[in-house]
Amino acid sequence: MSDFISGTSVFSCITKYDEYMGESTGKYNLTVTLSDEDAAKLEDLGVRLTEYEGKMQRKFSSKFDVEVWDAEGNPFEGEIPRGSEVRVLYSMGPVSPQWGPTTYMNKVRVVKAAEPSVDVPDEF
Repeated sequence: MSDFISGTSVFSCITKYDEYMGESTGKYNLTVTLSDEDAAKLEDLGVRLTEYEGKMQRKFSSKFDVEVWDAEGNPFEGEIPRGSEVRVLYSMGPVSPQWGPTTYMNKVRVVKAAEPSVDVPDEF
């Protein structure tokens, strides 16, 4: 089963494998803040979500390179900036007793890329 959700990017690791404690996880991933509607859709499928500042989030992952496109259908280069509007085409994987169904990221469309923000103090 493949479907898609829309949301806002939080953490993007799609150009190289993510790392945990200095070791590669062997996976690309994208964490997305979900609308209430999309959060409910995933929860109805048994997918476990995390809550951050009152909003529901889910991490989508893949062991394979993920196609990432911009709004016009052109390849998107680089990591997806935090706060970008995205659509994730995902499929469901095996069910873990602890974490529920796995959500595999198949493709991503960056509907509206956010400007990368780095606050640099004046005295830097």
